[in-house]
Amino acid sequence: MAPYESDDTTTAAGPEEPGTGRRRAARYVVPVTVMGVAAATIGLVPAIADSGDPDLPKITAEQLVQKIAESDVDRLSGTVKITTDLGLPDLGGLEDGIVSGAAGRGEGGSSADPSSKLTELASGTHTLRVATDGPERQKVSLLEDAAEYSLIHNGKDVWGYDSASNEVYHATVDETAGKPEHQPPATPKDFAEEALKSVDDTTSVTVDGTAQVAGRDAYKLVLEPRQSGSTVGAISIAVDHETGMPLKFTLTPASGGAAVVDVGFTKVSFDRPAASTFDFTPPKGAEVTEDGELDHGREHSGKPENAPKSEEDLAKGLDGLKMLGEGWNSVATFDTGGAGLPAGEAGGDLGGFLGSLGDQVKGEFGSGTVFSTRLVNALITEDGKVYVGTVTKDALVKAANQGK
Repeated sequence: MAPYESDDTTTAAGPEEPGTGRRRAARYVVPVTVMGVAAATIGLVPAIADSGDPDLPKITAEQLVQKIAESDVDRLSGTVKITTDLGLPDLGGLEDGIVSGAAGRGEGGSSADPSSKLTELASGTHTLRVATDGPERQKVSLLEDAAEYSLIHNGKDVWGYDSASNEVYHATVDETAGKPEHQPPATPKDFAEEALKSVDDTTSVTVDGTAQVAGRDAYKLVLEPRQSGSTVGAISIAVDHETGMPLKFTLTPASGGAAVVDVGFTKVSFDRPAASTFDFTPPKGAEVTEDGELDHGREHSGKPENAPKSEEDLAKGLDGLKMLGEGWNSVATFDTGGAGLPAGEAGGDLGGFLGSLGDQVKGEFGSGTVFSTRLVNALITEDGKVYVGTVTKDALVKAANQGK
């Protein structure tokens, strides 16, 4: 665990546990869409108070982290507001087709499939209703203007329902396995736990006063990179002083400006939700698609024969992933095995279009294109290597030179 900076507590980082490298990679590696644009990562930043600064007993950073770890809240219901602004380039609506296509919509797909519907959370502002009753029952509802999408886990059944299209998705899971992989991170706790896994000795961890979130008194835990060169500004978690449950987090990049990600409860109750909350029966006339019926492959998609046939194939390719640097300046790199992104005349119209979305760079590694969001930058070289991190463009070029 990284050093904790508070009035009276400091601890040194311990030995790295097995799997820490992969977790660290998960923090920095992001999917690259078919247009070559790096997507998202999650983080937090200090501006989290709803109102007031409650007078709470003094607590150290180490004690507050421990309070989160010991929190045993497994029953709750409430409303969560999520705002995401990664600053992706404007593709004039083309990105909607990219996202739906990458998620497997189209022939053999379903609008109720969680892998397609919940990609909407990657941008804009959304309101979610959430409920949890232990590891076997969860419900997340995405509220839309004139419709609602719900994802329900109740025992062995996972249901997705899109009221706009009256389509239903159904899958079964091991009842003893806890929350299914279909369930997205939907509460501040989900994001806070992932952020805390990434804490190491390159991170400053402090307590920065108190806040009030969803009518509850909370402490503010702040994580900040010790290194320069990261695009991350700071991470702040509002922690309920009674239960240790994270109530809110927000993300602003080091460059400042509006939050990249802001996730927090606007209402929350720790009472047990009614059992009927998790009941679901497909409405009359609804089209029901079983998970095994979905066409997740690309046999008939018209893709090149050497293109990845599924997300599983892409994941296997990431087995060769390597990490360069350390801490917040870590850069993940892997080889796509392809020809990269041709630029200029060699790339034709497609190369010119892709080039317009990024910045052309050169170095000892050769040449490539850097695609940027407000937090994550990705360098794709002409020989098919990818470098991704929450670091500046110059840091990516430096990493590519070192990894040559």
